[in-house]
Amino acid sequence: MIRRAKKHEITDILGITNSCAEDMIKKGIFQWNKNYPSREAFEKDLDRNELYVLEKNDIIIGCIVISDFMDKEYIPIHWDTPNTKNMYIHRLAVHPNYQGKGYASLLMDFAEDVAKTQNFLSVRLDTFSKNKRNISFYTARGYQQKEDIYFPHKSEFPFHCYELVL
Repeated sequence: MIRRAKKHEITDILGITNSCAEDMIKKGIFQWNKNYPSREAFEKDLDRNELYVLEKNDIIIGCIVISDFMDKEYIPIHWDTPNTKNMYIHRLAVHPNYQGKGYASLLMDFAEDVAKTQNFLSVRLDTFSKNKRNISFYTARGYQQKEDIYFPHKSEFPFHCYELVL
């Protein structure tokens, strides 16, 4: 079941993203760290009603942020659609114990369905250039790679931007 997150669940959500960060670091993927994702980021997502969780047997096993807000880092990107009605995906995470079972696809299916229902032009996101698994995941879903952006507080390496035209 996918539903909007509640304030008291932020600690559980951070537990998932911290477990994901540890798992990625073990695999040599330095995408997330102690600074990101942060409690403050999730609180802002929650305040904007953009944070969703995936539950299995009453346990939160994943999360996703579905937003219509365009971060300033995305402004210089040459997108395929105008910057008028686009959805942005952030902080997609599935606890490592549940990865490889299709839960990330469920979360993305949900987000894309929301975008279609609300007549968005496209779905946009970024992913770490060194995370080959994510790159394959989004490419297989039909996302087209655009230019790169940089988040110096996260990594010296770029993040690839992707867009799915609806």
